Amino acid sequence: LYAALVFWSPPPIITHDSEKFYLSKASPTRPLRLTRLDEPSSVDLTIVVPAYNETERLPDMMAATIKHLSSAGLKGKRTFEILVVDDGSSDGTSATTLKLAKKYSDCDIKVVTLEHNVGKGGAVRHGMLYAGGERLLMADADGASRIEDLEELWKSMDTIAPNKTPGVVVGSRAHLVKSEAVVKRSFLRNVLMYGLHTILRIVGVGHIRDTQCGFKLFSRSAAQQIFPSQHLPTWIFDVELLLLAKQLHIPVAEVPIEWHEVAGSKLNVVTASVQMLRDLLIVRANHILGRWSASPVKSKSE
Repeated sequence: LYAALVFWSPPPIITHDSEKFYLSKASPTRPLRLTRLDEPSSVDLTIVVPAYNETERLPDMMAATIKHLSSAGLKGKRTFEILVVDDGSSDGTSATTLKLAKKYSDCDIKVVTLEHNVGKGGAVRHGMLYAGGERLLMADADGASRIEDLEELWKSMDTIAPNKTPGVVVGSRAHLVKSEAVVKRSFLRNVLMYGLHTILRIVGVGHIRDTQCGFKLFSRSAAQQIFPSQHLPTWIFDVELLLLAKQLHIPVAEVPIEWHEVAGSKLNVVTASVQMLRDLLIVRANHILGRWSASPVKSKSE
């Protein structure tokens, strides 16, 4: 059984040298070095956006995000950067990001292009490991989560993780289970949702009502402990992050957010269901046997 676990476990996620650099409006052709997570923060907030073939959906998400972050109530109060992680796209996602960076010239928009498609989890992990923010938000490129709800996550982080201490705040759609937004989803997607909740109680994160919402805020000190220990590159990686937070005794809060379905999802429900079950069993087994674990580290951002 141990040999089977080793065989089925994903290999280490490799970071190529070219992936440690970014392009931006200020430097559209000459790659510049990204800030490493183990270095001091350079801005108040980094928004990490994993993007795979997102030329159609990314512009709307970016417009809404920048409109909010540049609004009168926030302008000048919070420095930020947006880091788009192009997960080996074939549709020119990186080029689209650079066009957006030129359009929104007052904002710091960066794009890092991965050499190969590694999966959403791998793209998020990479963005987090090379983000400069004191707080780090993962946000999907489809804009399904309302960016204004970042402020509710921010307030919750102030409560559970003051003074740059470790903390995680997850956006939650649990309150929408009976709403039109969820009812209108396909039957298979809803079956998958309820099945996932049952399995999550078994693997140890049943206390979180919505693990899969792509809208999560991490303090830098929490990210420094969690993301280097992440192994799953697949879409169920959120569960591993929450398991690591639990193992590290990092406080996790869940905050209701507004959410709506956006067309263009690349998730194959049937394939994802099988992969989900396999990956959750792999994560749980590796943690039980001690092959995968995380150790607290002293934050360099303090």
